[in-house]
Amino acid sequence: MIHNFGNNIWIVDGDTVIGAGGFHFPTRMTVMRLSNRDLMIISPVAGITQKLREQLAGLGPVAHIIAPNNLHHLALAEWVAAYPDALVHGAAGVRAKQPDITVHHDLTATPHPAWARDVDQIMMSGNAITTEVVFFHMASRTAVFTDLLQNMPKRGFKGIRKIIAQLDLMIGDTPQVPRKFRVAFIRRSKAKTAARKILMWPTDGVIMAHGTPVKSGGKAFLRNAFAWLVPPTS
Repeated sequence: MIHNFGNNIWIVDGDTVIGAGGFHFPTRMTVMRLSNRDLMIISPVAGITQKLREQLAGLGPVAHIIAPNNLHHLALAEWVAAYPDALVHGAAGVRAKQPDITVHHDLTATPHPAWARDVDQIMMSGNAITTEVVFFHMASRTAVFTDLLQNMPKRGFKGIRKIIAQLDLMIGDTPQVPRKFRVAFIRRSKAKTAARKILMWPTDGVIMAHGTPVKSGGKAFLRNAFAWLVPPTS
């Protein structure tokens, strides 16, 4: 089921998946409509139903399918099969993990010409786990993250996994950058530069693949979430 999040932007919640260590991850994808009515699918979720296809068709043609990091690529084949005319865009490492899929464009820190008028983007590089591209949808003033911000439902964790999730900041009162990602930024200067650019966006809403979206006050929320990397005085 597709849900409107703002002006020309929607979200679709997917199934919960079991990741490394047996952790349960809720999934979410973002749909953006560009000025020419083309749709961008960011971090596609598995399970394309006929109802979802009809809802998307009512919004516009699916023109771009995007894997924003090399951890969110498992549903690409399903979406490519359903929308063979769409262009596939992948972050660093996606080509290697999906050798049977044609990745038409590698994501960089520069927006693709097809969406440069409507969407800005930043590449959070220098991380040993993954390189993630973060998007900013101008019409709705929404920043879209994938794994770098998380806040899992607490009910999905029990026993030792709940303790680990709490220590890692995967669960808590507000979405945070998990500790494993913080430690994995081995090139901290690149991360700081990218984070400063993100903090300059006039953000209202924040969407993430693994956490409750933030509907308002996004700029202040992001400043708090990245205070460990970019202190308010810096």
